[in-house]
Amino acid sequence: MTTEAVAGATARTLARRRRRRAAARFVRRYRTRRAGVVGLATLALFVLLALTAPLTVGSDVASVTGAPGRPLQGPSGAFPLGTDRFGRDLLGLLVWGSRISLLVGLLAAVLSVAIGAVVGITAGHFKGAFATVMMRITDWFLVMPTLVLAIALATVMSRSLGTVILAIGVTSWPTTARLVRAQTLAVESRPYIERAKALGGGHWHIMTRHVLPNVLPLILAQTTLMVSSSILAEATLAFLGLGDPTVVSWGGLLQDARETGAVSSGDWWYLAPPGIAVAGVALAFTLCGRAVESVLNTRLGVAR
Repeated sequence: MTTEAVAGATARTLARRRRRRAAARFVRRYRTRRAGVVGLATLALFVLLALTAPLTVGSDVASVTGAPGRPLQGPSGAFPLGTDRFGRDLLGLLVWGSRISLLVGLLAAVLSVAIGAVVGITAGHFKGAFATVMMRITDWFLVMPTLVLAIALATVMSRSLGTVILAIGVTSWPTTARLVRAQTLAVESRPYIERAKALGGGHWHIMTRHVLPNVLPLILAQTTLMVSSSILAEATLAFLGLGDPTVVSWGGLLQDARETGAVSSGDWWYLAPPGIAVAGVALAFTLCGRAVESVLNTRLGVAR
């Protein structure tokens, strides 16, 4: 084995050790955040329910034909959360709907943060006229109400899960872009960036090898925070009748309850459980995001 190969293997080994130590340090610090641990446990419960839904409630729970109960039946031993207007078990629908709500929230958040990260890094790196144009576009999206833009997109496009994910993702990225741009400017002001440029490092090398690793903690924290907003946005679009009518989601259940008149008729079991589920998951993601942010941000972690 040549000297270069030995040096490369040693460098890779050291890099793996540093990553393992960093991961262990992150876990130790995260465990000291009680709110973050509670949020993570809550998320684990919801994810477990979503993954095991085909086994626990079955895929036929959403079928309107052959519903097992009477329409709008109150909570009982057979139906702990009652039935909907078709006689379907609301507990089963709640469990099955968690699959769609969590999936849409996660994918929309990833899309939003990805757009924001690309815009923020490129605007912070290239500066000049390009950065000015990108930031003015970002400002335009920032001052426009996100929900209004999402409703407009969901209205003109076909009603599907892809439309909902796209509508939420392409309208909620400006905050991430501004945060990432500020962090990129701070990173590129450091001396080792000047040394990398002097040694011949190109734009792609600087952005991917030096800037991106330094803004990844911010991107990760922003992703966990964006998931809760995306779940709330999906529930709002479904509640307004702009979701996919062929799938069951928590927002869709709320929209069905509104159409049925659950509020005026006092059918609380139809309205409360999906609303509590949306609020619970959003709160859990927020707690996890705040905990991740405090762990990754050393100064904030010391302050807390």
